[in-house]
Amino acid sequence: MGALHLRHELHDEEARLLAELRALRRSQRALAPNALVAPLTSGQRIADLVAATMGSCCFIVIQSASLVLWVTLNITAYIQHWDPYPFILLNLALSFQAAYAAPFIMMSQNRQQDVDRREAANDYRINIKAELEIELLHDKIDQLREKEVLALTQAAQGLTVLLQKQ
Repeated sequence: MGALHLRHELHDEEARLLAELRALRRSQRALAPNALVAPLTSGQRIADLVAATMGSCCFIVIQSASLVLWVTLNITAYIQHWDPYPFILLNLALSFQAAYAAPFIMMSQNRQQDVDRREAANDYRINIKAELEIELLHDKIDQLREKEVLALTQAAQGLTVLLQKQ
């Protein structure tokens, strides 16, 4: 009786990818953990700072308080009306703020999107490597099982021969 053949063969492409991922991982281990991350340019740092500031609760609270103060002072005439209703100067200031803030925020989002895309690609490669490594482990277990089945079959045949002789 022949041994069971449950072995899964790695395709050439899978074996090549596994070798490539192993070599890449070895080379990355040799580098410092942050050596793969390029330093941020001053524009990127400014964009991140603007996006972080304008996206914070503190900014929203301060801006809301400033707007309420602006409107209140101009409606009550506590101080001379420098921007009477319909608050054209306030509208101009907010439009100016939005016009300059939007490109910085978009730069920050684009950079973060690039970082997320690289991380997703790395995660995908790691998942592929893990899948291939698990397949190799299954192959090794299947080989051990085949050897055990073969050894048990041969032992059973030997016992059968011994019993038939008696």
